[in-house]
Amino acid sequence: MRATCFRVLVLAVLTTACGSTAGLTPVSYPDPSVACPAGRPGWKLDVQDRRASRDGSEGVVALITESIRRSFPGCRWDAAAPDDSGRVLIEVHRFSTIPEGNTWEAAAEWTIVASDASGRTLTEFEAREEVSRPNYRGSNNAKEALRQVFDLAIRRTLTGLRVLTVAVRASPVEDRSPGRRRADETGSGP
Repeated sequence: MRATCFRVLVLAVLTTACGSTAGLTPVSYPDPSVACPAGRPGWKLDVQDRRASRDGSEGVVALITESIRRSFPGCRWDAAAPDDSGRVLIEVHRFSTIPEGNTWEAAAEWTIVASDASGRTLTEFEAREEVSRPNYRGSNNAKEALRQVFDLAIRRTLTGLRVLTVAVRASPVEDRSPGRRRADETGSGP
């Protein structure tokens, strides 16, 4: 009975600790050809923790936020962004690792929504990754599994933001050349 209680207690501590980002540092994968998503000068970045258990929430939000910012060094974020900047919203649904037999199972899942200043959605996609890591002796397997799954998910996020383009639809007046506008206004045009 005592051994069973001890195992349950150890498992509870491990499960709680494995959802945190202790020891993980932000990553940076800048691409010189894409200074900022969609070629814009700046964006508002909003990372929200929507996990069922929000242990280490501040660390998870900071880890993702700083990794995005560092990977787009030519971009102005949040308060430094222009007033007409769009918004990148990242909602975190899963970011954890648990022991299963002789492996550590890690998962990262979040939704990314980029919208323009008026709130129109430009793109929406998910970063969903899972990693199974053997339980190596002498290694912090929980941390390494979490690091691997985070790396995969943040790379997918960055790829989605780098291919983002903002379709600018011209108004009817802007779409016409001066000669065509005069012809349309007089009714004698093509």
